[in-house]
Amino acid sequence: MPNDPSRKVEARAFWVTGPSEGELRAETLPPLPHGEVRVRTSYTGISRGTEGIVFRGEVPSSEYVRMRAPFQDGDFPAPVKYGYISVGDVEQGPAELIGRRVYCLYPHQTRYQVPADAVHPLPAAIAPERAVLAANLETAINGLWDAAPRIGDRICVVGAGTLGCLVAWLAGRIPGCRVELIDTNPRRAAVAAALGVEYRAPDSATPDADLVLHASGTPAGLGTALELAGFEATVLELSWFGSKAVPLSLGQGFHQRRLTLRSSQVGSVASCQRARWDYRRRMRLALSLLTDETLDVLITGEDRFDDLPRVQARLAADPGDTLLHRIRYD
Repeated sequence: MPNDPSRKVEARAFWVTGPSEGELRAETLPPLPHGEVRVRTSYTGISRGTEGIVFRGEVPSSEYVRMRAPFQDGDFPAPVKYGYISVGDVEQGPAELIGRRVYCLYPHQTRYQVPADAVHPLPAAIAPERAVLAANLETAINGLWDAAPRIGDRICVVGAGTLGCLVAWLAGRIPGCRVELIDTNPRRAAVAAALGVEYRAPDSATPDADLVLHASGTPAGLGTALELAGFEATVLELSWFGSKAVPLSLGQGFHQRRLTLRSSQVGSVASCQRARWDYRRRMRLALSLLTDETLDVLITGEDRFDDLPRVQARLAADPGDTLLHRIRYD
């Protein structure tokens, strides 16, 4: 029986097997070690930007170690089991966790075993279907910590993917801030409206912003971000480009306006918070904010786990209007 900790349990997992190729593989979980939990997966989410880079084989060799996910199996470029958005139920483990619905930074797999402190129990008020947004929301929180917005700032967020939308949603809750969510796709206007912020196409965005956060994943988007920044403003880079080179025009107003271009990455807690915050506290904060059902607008599709190889290939080739795509485990 799967809920017997002394028995081996069969599972299936998604593996990237080569550039733009993937498959489901059978795995056998050993008897559950002391101090670990066995989780039956309900949902996973596809982090479209990062997982697309992994699926296409575009992780640069210099980042093979730094880019490893917490419970990744295999090595880049392939074969590799990669992912970090998993919601499920604890079947076995410490008594206080059995039966709890949890979030874990685990790849796409039907069942798995991890140390008990690697799972995050979901607050009762959170719909498990929405909890797949937790990793992106955690990244957005860390990015805003790095960006340090102030009350009343005019803030531009360039790139209305899942991460950019969550950054705009958080920034829009700061008193007095005017937030513009900028994207080339006019269909993002409805998403922006649902999140309570303004939508702008790049050519109609308001210049001289106090703060600009870039999350489009494109060189053109970063160019737009630099153009919109006001005098001595910061442009915070949240995109990850993988192995792609990013040309920048720094000979225009970059120096005259004394701009700051700064990176942010969720793998380290923002320096301004690091003395008091750790990863677990940051994740608890992200989960606590997911009680807002407004955020359901960011989950734009769902497929079955059995279809995951085809879904990953489709999203990596042409994501279309997809924001976060959810995978359901029957």
